[in-house]
Formats: sequence, structure tokens, C-alpha cells
Amino acid sequence: MNFDALRLKVASPEVIRKWSFGEVYKPETINYRTQKPEKGGLFAEEIFGPTKDWECYCGKYKKIRYKGIVCDKCGVEVTHSLVRRERMGHIELATPVSHIWFLRTIPSRVGLVLDLSIQALEKVIYFASFVITHVDENEKKLVAEALKKEYKTKKKEIESDFNKKSAGIEKGALKDLETERDRKMESLEEDFKDAEDELKDIEMLNIISEARYQNLSFRYGHLFEAGIGAGAIRGLLERLDLLETIARLESELKKSKGAKRERLMRRIKLLKSLHKNNIRPEWMIMTNIPVIPPDLRPMVALDGGRFATSDLNDLYRRVINRNNRLRRLLDLNAPEVICRNEKRMLQEAVDALIDNNARATKTVRASTGQKRQLRSLADILKGKQGRFRQNLLGKRVDYSGRSVIVVGPNLKIHQCGLPKMIALELFKPFIMSEIIKRELAHNVRSASRFIESNASEVWDILEELTKTTRVMLNRAPTLHRLGIQAFRPILVEGKAIRLHPLVCAAFNADFDGDQMAVHLPLSEQAKWEAENLMASEKNLLKPATGAPVITPQQDIALGSYYLTKLDKMDKDHVVKVFSHITEARYAYKTRVIGLRETIKVRFDNLDKFEEGTNKFIETSFGRILFNEILPDKIAYYNQTVTKKDLSNIIQFLLEFYGQEITAEHLDKIKDLGYKYATKSGYSLGKSDFPAIPQKKEFLLEADKKVQLVEEQYAEGLLTDSERHGKVLEIWTETKEKLVGMGKDVVDQDKSVFAMIDSGARGSWGQLGQVIAMKGLVASPSGDVIELPVKGNFKEGFGVLEFFISSHGTRKGLSDMALRTANAGYLTRRLVDVAQEVVVKEEDCGDTVGELFTLEQSKQMGEKLSERVLGRYVLVDVKSGKKVIIPAGEVVTAEASRIIEKESIDNIHVRSVLQCKLAKGVCTKCYGFDLSNRLPVKTGTAVGVIAAQSIGEPGTQLTMRTFHLGGVAGGGDITQGLPRVEELFEARNPKRKAILSEVSGSIEIEDADGKIITSPTGRKIFEGRRGQKIVKVHHEGSEEVVYEISKDDDVKFAEGQKVKKGDKILVRGGSGEIIKANNPGSVHFEGENMVLTYDGKTTKEYVIPIGYKIWVNDGDIIEKGAQLTEGAIDLKELFELKGQDAVKRYVLAEIQEIYASQGQRLNDKHIEIIIKQMFSRVFVEDPGETDLLPGEIVEKSQLIIANRQAKKDGVKLAKAREMLMGISKISLTTQSFLSSASFQETSRVLVSAAITGKIDYLEGLKENVIIGRLIPAGSGFREN
Repeated sequence: MNFDALRLKVASPEVIRKWSFGEVYKPETINYRTQKPEKGGLFAEEIFGPTKDWECYCGKYKKIRYKGIVCDKCGVEVTHSLVRRERMGHIELATPVSHIWFLRTIPSRVGLVLDLSIQALEKVIYFASFVITHVDENEKKLVAEALKKEYKTKKKEIESDFNKKSAGIEKGALKDLETERDRKMESLEEDFKDAEDELKDIEMLNIISEARYQNLSFRYGHLFEAGIGAGAIRGLLERLDLLETIARLESELKKSKGAKRERLMRRIKLLKSLHKNNIRPEWMIMTNIPVIPPDLRPMVALDGGRFATSDLNDLYRRVINRNNRLRRLLDLNAPEVICRNEKRMLQEAVDALIDNNARATKTVRASTGQKRQLRSLADILKGKQGRFRQNLLGKRVDYSGRSVIVVGPNLKIHQCGLPKMIALELFKPFIMSEIIKRELAHNVRSASRFIESNASEVWDILEELTKTTRVMLNRAPTLHRLGIQAFRPILVEGKAIRLHPLVCAAFNADFDGDQMAVHLPLSEQAKWEAENLMASEKNLLKPATGAPVITPQQDIALGSYYLTKLDKMDKDHVVKVFSHITEARYAYKTRVIGLRETIKVRFDNLDKFEEGTNKFIETSFGRILFNEILPDKIAYYNQTVTKKDLSNIIQFLLEFYGQEITAEHLDKIKDLGYKYATKSGYSLGKSDFPAIPQKKEFLLEADKKVQLVEEQYAEGLLTDSERHGKVLEIWTETKEKLVGMGKDVVDQDKSVFAMIDSGARGSWGQLGQVIAMKGLVASPSGDVIELPVKGNFKEGFGVLEFFISSHGTRKGLSDMALRTANAGYLTRRLVDVAQEVVVKEEDCGDTVGELFTLEQSKQMGEKLSERVLGRYVLVDVKSGKKVIIPAGEVVTAEASRIIEKESIDNIHVRSVLQCKLAKGVCTKCYGFDLSNRLPVKTGTAVGVIAAQSIGEPGTQLTMRTFHLGGVAGGGDITQGLPRVEELFEARNPKRKAILSEVSGSIEIEDADGKIITSPTGRKIFEGRRGQKIVKVHHEGSEEVVYEISKDDDVKFAEGQKVKKGDKILVRGGSGEIIKANNPGSVHFEGENMVLTYDGKTTKEYVIPIGYKIWVNDGDIIEKGAQLTEGAIDLKELFELKGQDAVKRYVLAEIQEIYASQGQRLNDKHIEIIIKQMFSRVFVEDPGETDLLPGEIVEKSQLIIANRQAKKDGVKLAKAREMLMGISKISLTTQSFLSSASFQETSRVLVSAAITGKIDYLEGLKENVIIGRLIPAGSGFREN
């Protein structure tokens, strides 16, 4: 099927009938004896199609030759049985029924159309109350007049009766008559008031209880009609004239404000979209229900004659049963009360079918033993196990296998070891085709048998096939794109997949039982992509940072270290001299020199080691061996090689030779490293960890110092917190001394020193825990426990020490499990918000860009030269007068080094934040693709890469606590991940900083005993000891608004001037006097009096106790400046300083969080997410465009709508910028498929259906859902 967009609309009853292939009127499913579907039932063949291919129900027509014939006996069409997956039926309802989504999803759509609350609607729909559906206004007027007339007549009668009786009566009796008259009058008044109230009650859409209805219809039955149930609501909706209602509401909108205006805008928006999309409101109340195809709600026979069935069949069966019963009752003219009950039950059955969770009290449970809730249609769509996420976005594929991984040290970097069993299964169809081609078998069946016979030809064919193909390996969790890479398979014996040791870092794999999945790319495009884009030798760089992800470590680093380290020589050792490398090699082979012995070798200028001609270099033969595997451009490396040196060599190789050649050299380094790690004979035993002799003395000394501090505390010289701090300081110092000594006691020629010094494994800190002491540890609350663990891992811990040290560790482990889930969820939200960001064009023509300064980079803890690497420059970068990088050029590695050397302090570069494209970004604003150090190609899915780059270390961050085993100072990342989430979701922060709303000069004073009153004289604040007030004195105007009522005495008129201390208002009720705080002028806005103060005014901020103040007395500050410590509320910053300030703040904050955990991250990934946070606008005035007032739309929608309006010469729409959290952004995207598969499925689908939303399939998710290739990468289509 070829289509460009999808639209979702509410289906009318006619459309439902058009979809249907027949009415389902029986609740039966399958006849238990014949195992065939019942006629007219939920699996009926005459409705949904035959269960067997090309065969009707009764068997009169069999075989494909009767295709398309409808059997005259059983009414079944002879066709493919697959039609049972697409043919729908329907149920004709005996009474209209409300669709629970349009009724209950907030805001209730039926409620908005009729302007009724959900509670009122539910009372009517579930037969608790009546709604008045029609009122005869003329008749009502006549009745009201007659009522008044009658009242007057009765009143006169009572008066005249009294006058008659009172003539000639003595005083005592007269009093009784007067009382009698007053009583009658009172009774008449009451009756008249009741009658008047009853008439007032008779209003359109009034909800009245049953008793009230009986009463009113008895008296005024000719005035009004009332109804109950969904039928009554449907009647009201049918009579609604959309255009007339919209016009009426728009005239009301002009006069209203506040909450009423909001509600009116919402109603107008809904009615307009109904009208625009030709959706009738009564379609929200259904008169028939579609029945989904039977193969989507299957029934399977189990052994023992029982059936397993989909819950939907149960739910449909309840609807059909109740519907049939109701139909029968109506035919019999059963009493209203019985019919009404049956109608309510039908309504509840349909509710349960559509959404069994919407009404908490009325959920339907399974009839079998375990009373679980049935899965309704809504449940099938939503959540992780729903249709969207389980089946449409996450499909299982064939041509795949999985197995445990083991290390393959002899593999090249582009290879993996594939077990023969898996390979045989994966390539089976290809082997068969080759067998038939070679005429070893003549059909598929015999070819399959030939494979099973294990003939040698089969393995030959397999060997040939694997030579030209690539398989993809994947390790879950796939946190970034390097979690799937393509390799050349090498067939291996056994059942384990072999993995190259250097790619483990990218997969985050280790060999302790990890499993990996293998996939075989089939189509030509897929093979091409596997070969050219996913090949492991082309993915040496991490897309998050641009740093190599493949660096030799562990054994390789140890081997290289062993090879290049020089042995200690005796004083009388004579350094042997060689005239050439060949001579030295011969000497080594004949054991004249050792591998690590210091020798002198003369290098002539023909050699690659060019450091001038005929130069003697003091080196070792090991170092010569190491240098031989390095390429020409690397100068002779004459030092002990550690992991860090290897990393530098790789960086150099990548820069000067590119990825392919680097990959070859990596293999050479790996082979050399492994070879000499083996030859070194390094091993590890308990005796390799020496004891520290002076440990006891140190501990005793520390104990004495602690004792002293405790005594000082007891004498009251120290506070408790000071004492605690000092004790911690003493122990930290002691441990540091011991660790320092530990370094000295370890023998430099032994394995432990080699492992740590080479960077292969372990650190001096860990060694300290093994041979010195574990030291101070943290408790689960994150506080440091005062009692240090004096034992170490070699000696062992005491019982108390063991428990203290286990305490924090245990929390670390449980935290890790919890936070891994949080990081995964954050990644999911990031992917969702950024998935549509793709590089769309070469250049958007932006001239604003961003200014990167040295100062700002220092605060972030990064180098300016590294931050601008791979970005396009907007303004010439100069050093003095010399232009280093001209405008429009990109900052290369070379240029970055010059920036570093010349210490340039600011550079103006292009940035994603300022990219002008409505959707996506351009190459120039994005700059280099970090994974290959080349300008990014159009079609690159940079949004997803950004989300993965931020999410992947997020999971690493969460696991960081785990590794340090709860040692104090191994900070918990509690401020880390939740803070990242807080920023991206634009939530109110926990410890909020105070910002100044004005610019001016600062004055700080103590708040102790100070009282602040409101303009009305009410006490707002009373200062406590230690509290401070920050005053900001500023020039400018300030408005104070007073609400005034008709009783208030206002002392000034419009435009009059007031002086400080003038009485401006006296409150009517309370007599409260309000005075002016400053001189200014008065004006009136509706019900409000606004006082505008001009000249110098002061803003006061009360600083909570315990907050540090960031400003000093006399400072001059700008509006929006941060006065105290704490996290800034993004929305407040946005209002005060605009979006650029927010963008810079979020970027700096997030970089700081990642940097504090040692995780580097390129700015551009964060920039993409921030760009998305500002990608929505709020439509204030739609002008003459198709937009609706109060709607939140993507910027691109606004741009397109205004472009069209400009072309047509009509009024443009006005909108204001918005800052939104990433979840909200994902839910307001133009694509309803993307939103529905993210969260709140039912809410998204309801609003899409009611507004007739069109999904133009622009993002990645939408295309995956409908089964297309994504419009990015090689599938990118230029629109």
C-alpha cells in the first residue's frame, strides 16, 4: 500500500456498517462437537470468511478453482483463510450506548460539547438522573404569568376574607384572625416560591433526579421533555447546530475572562475541529459496535477438550448476551424499570469491552478460577506489552540466533567466531539453493535431508558463503549504536560465539556468562549497510564524545608495559652497542642480550626512526619490537608504554591514518601485547601484597589525636559538627599517608606494581584497601561513619568492621538496580523527543550562532579548543592580526591545537540551538559527525544519536556507586540522574535558588525581629535569628493591583497622582485603610485599581535559613541574577531572561553533572534536546489560519500556516514561545502514532480522533509502526 499520511477520525454508524461483512447476533463461538464455528456467532464463517483455504463451511465447494464463489447452501465465500485477519463484523445495539473514551477521558469530549460535567453526564448515562431535552419556552411564559395571576387573586381573596371577618369584632378575637391571615399569607408565599423554583428548574440540559422528574412531569408535563440514558444524550447531540453554537460562544468569549474564558476557548476549539473535519458529535454515542476479525482474538483447542480464548471473546459475548436480552424485553414491552436496568448493564458491558480500566469500580474479571482482570481493547494497545510497543515497535526477526560469548584473542578486529551449528541454521536456505545449483539434490526437501546428512560438501558451501558476508552481533542492553556491529564470521567448533577482545568496551561485554544475539542481513541494502556502516573496523569512535572506544587495555596494556620497561642494571653493567637493528635482533636470538636490557643502537636515515642520521639511541630490544609494528609517521617511542600511551598512539593513528589502517595496527598491538603478557609470567598471589610495617604506629597516633578532639568536645570547645569534621579529617589523613607508604613498599619489578603502573588493572586506592586500611565508609544515608575500618582486605576485618563496611555497599547494590531502570526510562523519553531530528539540509543560513568563551569552558571543566572542535566558525578566528580559521570553515584537530597554543579566549561558532530549519537541523549548525570526524551527512538521525549519547552514560552513572563498595567520597549519584531528569522535564527544582526580578543595587540586612506587612497592613513575615533579607534598589516603574468592590471608598480618580503615605482606599466591610508606599499615579482596569509607582523602588527577598547568599552589599546586578545558592527554576529564568539564558544554563548544568562522574559528553547532543524543549509555541491569536486559539503546536506548523496566510493575503497567526519538559513535548508532537506509542495512549488517540488529526509520517517511529524503512540514513528522502 502506498500512502503519504494517515488520518484518525471518529467512525459514524454508517462507516461501521460499511466495514462490516455481517452482523454478529449470537454469542456462540465454536461448536464443541464439530469444532466448527457457529453460524451468526463470533467466529461465523459466512461473516468473517472460511477457516480452511478455498473451502466453504458445508464442503460443497473445495479447491482454488471456485475462488470468489459464495456458497448457496452455507453462504461462505470461497477464498483464502487469511481474510479472517481483516474482515470485521458488527453488533447492532438495541439502544444507543456511550463510548467510554469520549465520556471519561479528561477533558470529557461529550461534556465539552454539551457544557456538562462528567459527574452529571454519568448520572444520565448510567440511569441515575434525567436530563431535560426540550422546553416549550412560550408555554413556560404563559404558565409563569398564570401563576402570578393566581397568586395575586389568592392574595386578594385572603385580604378580603380577613376584612369581612374583622368587621365588628373585639380586639382579642381580632388578634387570632390576624395570626390566621399571616399564616395563610406565609403559606401562599411559600407555595408561590416553590412553584416559581420548579419552573426555574425546567431549563434545557438541567439534570434532575427521578423523584423530581416524577413530580415535575405530573405538574408541568406539557412544558418539557426529559430523557435518561445514552439515548437522551445522543438526541441532544443530534440537535446541536455546530456553526450556530460556535458563533454564540465566540460572542460570549469577547465578554469573559479567567477560568470561564479558558473553558469557552476549549469548547470553541473542540467544536471548530468537529466542524472542520465533518465529524458529528452524536457519533460519540454508538448505535452499533464493530467486531474485530476473529484471527486477532483467536480461540485455541487445548488437549483435554478445553479451549484457551482471547479475553475479547468473553467481553464481546457479554455485550451480545445483554443486547439480545434487551431486544427481547423491548419486544415484550417489559416494565420500564427492567428495561432500564438491562440498558445500564449493556452500557457497562460495552464500557468493559472498550476499556476495562476506565471505571475502577466496574472492572470485569475472568470467570475462571483466578479472578484476574480481562484485557479490553484499550489494554491491548497500551503499555509495554501493548500492540504499539510489543508488536509494532519491537518485532522478533528470523535468521537470528543467540549464544554465550567467549574471548577470541586470535581474531582480527573485523571478525567474530560463529559456531558451526548456528551458521548452518542461519545460512540454511542459501546452502539449499547452492546444493540444488550444484545438483547434489533436486528439490528443497532432499536438499534439507542432504544438510542433515552432514556431508563434507555442506561445510564447504558454508565456508564459501561466510567468506563474502557479514553477520551482526548485538548485546542487550543496546544502550547506544555501538551495541550492534557487523563482523565477518569465522566458523568455529563448539557452541560459543567468539568475540574480539577490543570490541568488548563498545558492547560493554565481559566473559562471565554474557550472551549475544547474531543476525543475518538479507537484502542487498542491508548487506551494503552492514559492510559499509556497521562494520566493526569502521566504528572505532564513540558517537557521544568522538573519542576512540577501542583502546588496548588490561592484558594488552600489561604486555606492552612488560615489553617496553627497562630492567634495573647493576652499577658495573656495560651497555652493549649495536650498529644496526638486525645486529641487535641477532644478539637477542642468540641470548647475548635480554629483552629488557638497556642497549645502544645506531639508526641510519633509511629507517623509519628518523631522528637525524647515524644517531645512537639508548633503548631496549623490547622497545625496538614495539616500534616495529607502528607506522612511519610515529616517531620512535622510547619510553615505557602504559595504557595512556597506547591511547595516545591510537588517537594519533586515527588522526593521520583514518579508521581502517588504525584497525590493522590495533590488531598488531593486540597480538604483541598478548604474546608478551604471556611471556612475562606475571601472576598474583597473597604474598605479592607486602605488609606496611609502620601501620600500627600510625593508627595509634591517629587514635590519640581523635581522643584529644573528643576531650576538646567534652570541654565544650568544639561543636558536634566541628568534632565530627575533625575526626574525619584525622582518619582521611592517616589513610592517605598509609596509601603513600603502600606505593613505596610494593616491589617495582613485581606484578602488582606492573599491573597498576601500566594502567592494566587496579589503582593505588584499591591497593591501599588491600594492604593499608579500608578507611572511612559511608552509611546508606550517604553520611560518613566516624568509625574507620582499620583492617584491610589482606588481614581481614573485625566483626564490627565487616558490618560497617557492608552497610553502605548493600545500599549501593540496591540503588544500582533501581536507577538502571530510571536511566533506561530517561533514555526512552529522550529518544522519543528527539527521534524526528534528522540532518535535513547543508546550510540554513544562520548568522547568530553561539559564543564559546574560555571563561565559560573553564567553569564546565573543559578546554575551549576541545569544545569547538568539529564546529563551523561564524567569525574569523584571529590571533593578533593573523587569521587562524576563516569564517565558514570548520575547526579541525590541527586548528584546535593552534587555538590551544595561542590561548584564544572566545570563538563564535554555529550551533544547533540557533539552527533556522523548521524541522531537523543542518550540516553547518551541527558540524562534524563525531563517529567519523567528517561533516555530518544529510539524513543522519542526529536526534537518536543525541538521546543515546546522553542516556548511555546515564546508565553508567547509575552504576558508578557499585564499584567503590561504599567507600566514603565515592559520591552517590543521587544528585546526578534525578537532576538530569529535573532539568529535561523542566520541573520545579527541589532546592530552588532565588532570582532577582529587577536589576539594581544590592543591600543585605539581618531579618532578626523585622516585620514585613502587606499594603493592607496584614503581617506577612516576621524575621527569625540568622535570617537575612536581600534588598534590590532599582529605578523604574512597578505596578500594584487592588481589587475593589462597590462598598469600598476610593479616594483618588483616574490619572491622579499620589504621594507616599497618602490614604488611597478604605475597605467597605472592614474599614481597613490602605496607604501608598511610594509616590505614583492611579488608573482603573475593570474591577481593579492599579497603582503605578515611578522612580526608585525596592524589591525585598527573604532568604531562608541555611541558604548561602551569592551577592554582596553594593553589588550591581542584572534582572534574573541568582541571589542565592540552589537550582534555578527554568520557567522563572525563561520569564526573566529569555530562552538564550535557559539554554546556556541547562547546557552548563548537565555538562557539570556528567563531568563530575568522569563522563565526557559533547555539547551538541545536549543542544539537540534543548532545541526540542523550545520547539513548541502557544497560539494566542490564530488570525485567519487553520490553527485554533489556545492550541500548542510545533514551530514548523506555525511557520507553514503563516506562510500560507501570507500567500493568501490574510491575517497571520500570533503565538508565543514556550519552554516544555521532554515528556510533554513527546505528547504534543504532530504525529499521533508517535505520541500514542509513547505514553497516555487513550488520551492521545481520543484527541486525535476527535480532531481528525493527520499524521504525515515524518518521524522515525511512525514509519517503523506502519512497517516502512525509516526516513533517515540511507532511507532519507529529500522532500
